[in-house]
Amino acid sequence: MTDWIPFEEGEYWVENAYLVAPDQSAVALENPVIAIGKGPRGKRYLKGQGMVPNLMVVALLEEDDRLDILLDLGGEFKYHLEAPQISAGKLFVPDVKSTLQFAPLKPWRRLAEEDYRRKVMALKRLDD
Repeated sequence: MTDWIPFEEGEYWVENAYLVAPDQSAVALENPVIAIGKGPRGKRYLKGQGMVPNLMVVALLEEDDRLDILLDLGGEFKYHLEAPQISAGKLFVPDVKSTLQFAPLKPWRRLAEEDYRRKVMALKRLDD
């Protein structure tokens, strides 16, 4: 799974990241970052995180257990992570945010600028 990661090892700031349900309901991740590392066998991996209101994650999960992530790393680097592994806080109190961590289970899909823009425009943001 290393040849789909076009970046060197390190931490990268993400301009925009959205947690998206199949019905296009979504919430933006605050202060998102991704980290590219190298495992013991030299294979690169990706993991990421951002802050999110816990109750909004629960709202996204009401209709379906599958959540995707849209990432904008700036410039031409726009990606769609389909059903990544996700872990988040479990304190469900209004206005509480926690760190949501994600790691792709399969290669991310690069999006053309227009495709990314179209997907973002179609989102039904719960956090607006």
